[in-house]
Amino acid sequence: MSRFSSIALVDPRGWVLLQERDEHPVIDPEKWGFPGGGVEPGESWEQAAYRELEEETGIALEDGLELFGEYSVRHAHRDEDDRFCLFVGATSRTDADIDCREGRRIVFVDPATIERLDLTVSAAQVLPVFLASDRYRRLLR
Repeated sequence: MSRFSSIALVDPRGWVLLQERDEHPVIDPEKWGFPGGGVEPGESWEQAAYRELEEETGIALEDGLELFGEYSVRHAHRDEDDRFCLFVGATSRTDADIDCREGRRIVFVDPATIERLDLTVSAAQVLPVFLASDRYRRLLR
């Protein structure tokens, strides 16, 4: 079982930061998902979230992320479930502040257009739940 942390940043418009993956990842290539990645040995879920956000986007946050939930996901090529935590937070950052260091692009996406995207297994499972949640609405304030 692999463990990974994912991050959903929400801008003042309510748009969510998503990554368009390129053809290189073993899991969900060429799909849209949350920035994030594996939890390293000795690292907490939360530490991994902050590290992965900075590694993939260049955004270094000291705090502001909250745990939204812990989930299981099964990928087609694996014989066991992976575990992941989604951390969420509000940001005033824009696409211009993002340094895409992994994947094709990392941009803020209008929730009204998300249903047309080809999402990763984990994003398809959790993103609709997050967008319908009170936590998402609180981040808009």
